[in-house]
Amino acid sequence: MEIFNGSFTQQEPLSQEAIDAALRVLHSGRLHRYNVEEGDAGEVALLEIEFAERVASEFCLAVASGGYALATALRAVGVKPGQKVLTNAFTLAPVPGAIASINAVPVLVEVTENLTIDFDDLEAKAPQSDVLLLSHMRGHICDMEKLLKITNRHGIRVIEDCAHTMGAGWNKKPSGSYGIIGCFSTQTYKHINSGEGGLITTNDPQIMSKSIALSGSYMMFEKHLSAPAKAHFDGVKYETPNISGRMDQLRAAILRPQLKELDNQIARWNERYMIIESFLRRVEGLQIIERQTQENFVGSSFQFLLLNRSYAEIQSIVEGCKSRGVELKWFGQGEPIGFTSKYDSWKYIPSQKMTKSDRIINSILDMRLPLTFSPEDCKLIATIIGQEVERKTPLERNG
Repeated sequence: MEIFNGSFTQQEPLSQEAIDAALRVLHSGRLHRYNVEEGDAGEVALLEIEFAERVASEFCLAVASGGYALATALRAVGVKPGQKVLTNAFTLAPVPGAIASINAVPVLVEVTENLTIDFDDLEAKAPQSDVLLLSHMRGHICDMEKLLKITNRHGIRVIEDCAHTMGAGWNKKPSGSYGIIGCFSTQTYKHINSGEGGLITTNDPQIMSKSIALSGSYMMFEKHLSAPAKAHFDGVKYETPNISGRMDQLRAAILRPQLKELDNQIARWNERYMIIESFLRRVEGLQIIERQTQENFVGSSFQFLLLNRSYAEIQSIVEGCKSRGVELKWFGQGEPIGFTSKYDSWKYIPSQKMTKSDRIINSILDMRLPLTFSPEDCKLIATIIGQEVERKTPLERNG
């Protein structure tokens, strides 16, 4: 049987342009975002301008992590301790974690077989909150026009978690530009890589001025070039706590060259994604996640469903793939492992019954598609998955 020998965690090396930019910052010794020479905007401020332009946003703030961006966004829209905040049942721990970190209460909304938020359940739970932290989990974007009809009707403000959708969009409008705030991540396994990092975008000057103050601006508002006019800071500068979470010049320096190459990288990811999808569509016993034509996605990871199978059967498929070098993350495992966890393992949020989501989440298999994989690697990976799934399928049919 074929064996895959590649690594699912190995990223591509940084470009020489990014390395040279990092060295310039290191030689200068000026790593803090506000420690710049006279007349020098600094790498962070320039990244903010470039990213705002990229996502068609008026303002942008670079911060220390995607999780910090989420918590800052919640604070900036005025979420208070004890307040309920709606969010997807299928997401990663930093999303409900951001809500819990400010002592607010996550209210989970069911997920569909397309891995997007369930509009019927959102409609039912809408009266409980005026904020939705919408997670575009693993890069799957719901019908954003339909979502906004629901949220606008109920007076709900939408914060978009775009950790997996940088460069993606709906109906040719960038991810992050539908909600009142967009939150992005530049952690290693995201679309541009600084190890850790985050970006906040908005068109609302009050939200951005408060976010900048929260990030620890030390009254240096004038050094933010993608920011509201100075007058917008008058109402927040003395009243907003400093919760330091700025991005540094070194990380911004290595991100700017990557941002310029993002479109090319997206094309490469999607080529690999489509190879795997075309192979797995022919496999009996698994369900492909269908994407709508309006979704402009980035295929940096791949998911499929093994619906109506027992725990032991899915575990056997996961182990069979692993023995042949293919690492599948299974959200239905009894214990959280690595970067994968399920809502019922988040003991810092109130227990919630999610019958519809349980059936779906328990059947999700997920894998990264690093650009270190070649198209031939993707064909081999898909072949191995298909063989392992089909090998177990007759057992299920025969009872």
